[in-house]
Amino acid sequence: MTGPYRIRPGRPDEADAVRAIEDAAAMQFGDIGLPEIAAFDPAELGEVLLRAREGRLWVVADAGDRPVAFALFGEIDGTLHIEELDVHPDHARRGLGAALIERLAEIAREQGLPELTLSTFRDVPWNAPYYTRLGFAPMPDETLGPGLAAIRDMIRDKGIDIIPRVFMRRAVRNG
Repeated sequence: MTGPYRIRPGRPDEADAVRAIEDAAAMQFGDIGLPEIAAFDPAELGEVLLRAREGRLWVVADAGDRPVAFALFGEIDGTLHIEELDVHPDHARRGLGAALIERLAEIAREQGLPELTLSTFRDVPWNAPYYTRLGFAPMPDETLGPGLAAIRDMIRDKGIDIIPRVFMRRAVRNG
């Protein structure tokens, strides 16, 4: 992570900032011919507030202590599941996403969870190819537990599966 950034728990009063980061990050999909993805609404305000209160929102803050990247996560099927991870485009390519992933791996290790999991777009450069570089591997559909299978079904029902998606996992390394 380069620059004057620090990772810390997100606060409930930052929910609107988190949603704005998600909106800004989604706009990049319009640039690659996927305006329907860019048009999706960000996470519900109540969901972001709940995760912040439960300690399931972590942010990367800039020198002014303003969030510029975030991760929402929870435990699903005995893994630490990354529900959403976004970096504001103005702060991209500085290792902020990778640093958040490493912090989430530490949290998983502290909680005794053996893996990180996520769902992402298979062919979008800053999605599955990026996570592959960070050590994630695709999960065959038949290996999804009931919680991840429910997420797969919710994604389909919301219409987010308009381009191929993949579930991925990464073992949590000790030490």
